[in-house]
Amino acid sequence: MTSHPFDARVTQVIPANEYRRERWRNGLGWTRQIAASHAGDDWDWRLSIAEIEQDAAFSAFPGVERELVLLHGNGVRLCFDDGQTVTLSPPHEKHRFSGARSLRGELVDGVTHDFNLMWRPEALDAELLLRPLVGPMFFFADARTHWAIHLIAGQARFDAASGLPPLWAGDTALLYGTPDRVRYALDGGGELIAVKFTTPEPA
Repeated sequence: MTSHPFDARVTQVIPANEYRRERWRNGLGWTRQIAASHAGDDWDWRLSIAEIEQDAAFSAFPGVERELVLLHGNGVRLCFDDGQTVTLSPPHEKHRFSGARSLRGELVDGVTHDFNLMWRPEALDAELLLRPLVGPMFFFADARTHWAIHLIAGQARFDAASGLPPLWAGDTALLYGTPDRVRYALDGGGELIAVKFTTPEPA
């Protein structure tokens, strides 16, 4: 990649009704794209919600790491071609795997919606955390550290200094750092996914 994975640093809250619905790369399902580092397929990181409505093969993403979290539904089995099977069960089980691996998703009992984190390891690192939100929570960002916060359930509000609107269930906040360390304070109740992005030290 020739550009930085966080070139467009606009700290913001993206409401769930603004996610863009589009076909999977292989055409066998639908996803709602939340955000990505760049438009098209030339991204370093991407957040989306996969809508799995039937048993189907997943799209292949060579050179990409993935982590999938069950958001809603009774579960999905990830059946890899090498024989491994991983079941994501309620409430919010997750699994990390290489995007190059061939697999088929099989529904346990009905449609599921699954949070889908993808990133290119040569450009940045990503760590996905599942956390309850009970009272205040703090996120620190700087020139190399940025956050994406997806509220699974409940409601939350950032401190006035951030200038951000409230978070409602299903919304996502992108919290970017600056050369000076920035603190984001979030208060409320519910459950959230926090993705910590870390870029390499400058060469």
